[in-house]
Amino acid sequence: MRIRGLGQARAWGAAHPRAMDAGLALLVQAAVTMPFVVPRGPELPAATWAAYGLTTLTVLPLVWRRRAPMTVLLAVIAASALYRLALEGPGQPLPYQGLVCAYTIAVLAPARQRLAAGVLLLVAVPVSVWLNTRSARELTFSLFVFGAAYAFGRLTDARQREHLAEAERAAARERARIAREMHDILSHAVSLMIVQAEAGPVAVRRAPERAEAAFEAISATGRDAMGQLRRMLGVLREEDTGDGRSPQPDLDGLPALLDRVRAGGLDVRYEPAGAPAALPAPLAATVYRIVQEALTNTVRHAGARAATVRIERAAGLLTVVVRDDGRGPRPAPGRPAGHGLTGIRERAAAHGGTATAGPGPDGTGFEVRAELPVPSAAEVGT
Repeated sequence: MRIRGLGQARAWGAAHPRAMDAGLALLVQAAVTMPFVVPRGPELPAATWAAYGLTTLTVLPLVWRRRAPMTVLLAVIAASALYRLALEGPGQPLPYQGLVCAYTIAVLAPARQRLAAGVLLLVAVPVSVWLNTRSARELTFSLFVFGAAYAFGRLTDARQREHLAEAERAAARERARIAREMHDILSHAVSLMIVQAEAGPVAVRRAPERAEAAFEAISATGRDAMGQLRRMLGVLREEDTGDGRSPQPDLDGLPALLDRVRAGGLDVRYEPAGAPAALPAPLAATVYRIVQEALTNTVRHAGARAATVRIERAAGLLTVVVRDDGRGPRPAPGRPAGHGLTGIRERAAAHGGTATAGPGPDGTGFEVRAELPVPSAAEVGT
């Protein structure tokens, strides 16, 4: 609960930087007010309203620290020098304003401004100590706290840059995932529709009832592809989509997928073994897409009459095999092999598995085999 609350506070602060800066200025103002309200001995400088007003003047520039960090640092140094030279008021246990400026410059300012600020502070801090106590102990402490503020700012900047880089990498991975999903959907649907359309004229002359079935299969395949694309793009348009991922297919959708392929004239046999249904959703979606892409390649390139889809789960390993009786691994003349097999390998590798493709066991046909480890949590049904 604390981590979630801290994350929400950071998100709110990132969305309202001016309010955060104003709140920080108020916090610093409360800190510098303490010496003015606690009881003071008669030998100490009086806590006058003029001194308090000038102290407030050293805090006020912090409201604009993000917009012009160097200007704010110069304003704080000037106001602090005026307070030290013109008035004799209560001192402060820590240079809060200067520390905030040093941190802000370390986080936001470019290298030249950071160098200029470092030189300025190396001059201003010893001068301030000389005007105050002329103590080597105070000088050492002051240099240490300013160095710590600067170092903390640089670490914050490095962490923010890493978070930004990771966000960009995550966005790139998500774009690649969406591209693969759209490729699988469109490639599968268009391939089946082309096969049906090419067989249509022959069926019209020889078997009109088959032509009617072919046209119905084209229509059903197109509607299914449009439905999948509509769901994917609809989720992408939502402002709040949970983990930002579109609805994924699973093993329950395999029978419908195979029916569409059968309607295109390919005799597909499905052989599930080892109760493969209870899988994590991402792994089930990967299995579905591997089968879909392998069958799409069979329809497009193999010239096959029959294919077998076998899914077997045993000893923490899920094996997916799609085998056909077509012409083998050589693509049809004039047709590029495409990126389907590469996509299958990438999907398998994303789950720590492997995928291979090549001739069938007896040297005929073509076989795609993927071996995917099943997480132990899935083994116990969690």
